[in-house]
Amino acid sequence: MLVSDIHGRFDALAEVASRGEPLLVLGDLINLVDYRTGEGIFAEVLGIDFARKIAFSRGRSRFEEMRALWTERVGDRYEWFRTELAGEVKEQYRLTSEALDGAESYVTYGNVDRPDMLRDCLPETARFVDGEVVVIEGLRVGFAGGGLTTPMNASGEVSDEEMAEKLAGLGEVDILCTHLAPAIPALHFDVVTGKHERASRPILEYLLQARPRYHFFGDVHQPQAHQWRVGPTLCRNVGYFRATRRPVRVTPDGMTEAHQAKGAHG
Repeated sequence: MLVSDIHGRFDALAEVASRGEPLLVLGDLINLVDYRTGEGIFAEVLGIDFARKIAFSRGRSRFEEMRALWTERVGDRYEWFRTELAGEVKEQYRLTSEALDGAESYVTYGNVDRPDMLRDCLPETARFVDGEVVVIEGLRVGFAGGGLTTPMNASGEVSDEEMAEKLAGLGEVDILCTHLAPAIPALHFDVVTGKHERASRPILEYLLQARPRYHFFGDVHQPQAHQWRVGPTLCRNVGYFRATRRPVRVTPDGMTEAHQAKGAHG
């Protein structure tokens, strides 16, 4: 089963992990800010009103506006904020570990994640995967984590050059798993924000060359299209798990949606 963009919904993640099937988690475990409600770490540390303003600006890629908001709200308390933020992120990764404990899982990272912290938090039954191929139930599954670079310069971001290098190292696979969508307009146009979100040209080029059977990804929360074919490759967005709570299952006969997790809050 596959999920992406958990963003703090650890109760639902735990329920899916308990089903006894290999679970592939394609990044964005933590919830900095829910763009719909403002909930998340920013709200816990700096207040819900500020978080909603940040969500509004970030959803429209107004990075200069975001900087101004941060400067006004945090001011000279930057070190205090860094400490508080790190503590909240550590707690969410602790909840990630609890949710995945005992389940066979393979986890890569998204743009809001901190890869080193995520790797270190995982239980013994989980494996952090990035830029490598794992054989799962007889299928070669390649993983390439991370989001595109932005002016925010977050630790989960990777350049096009880095992504191309990761993909080149995979060789041919049956399934490609990334956090980012390929640069297909319908797959990275968000119908709620009304604009094209980040997407990866190197991923698209890899699909055209390597031609895997499936490509699974997340990142775009409300895409114009959830799936698309690139040559023989069926591309499928398996997020936004925080909202849908619904994993995708791959079987020898094809791909289906598994039943929705019962988790009620993030």
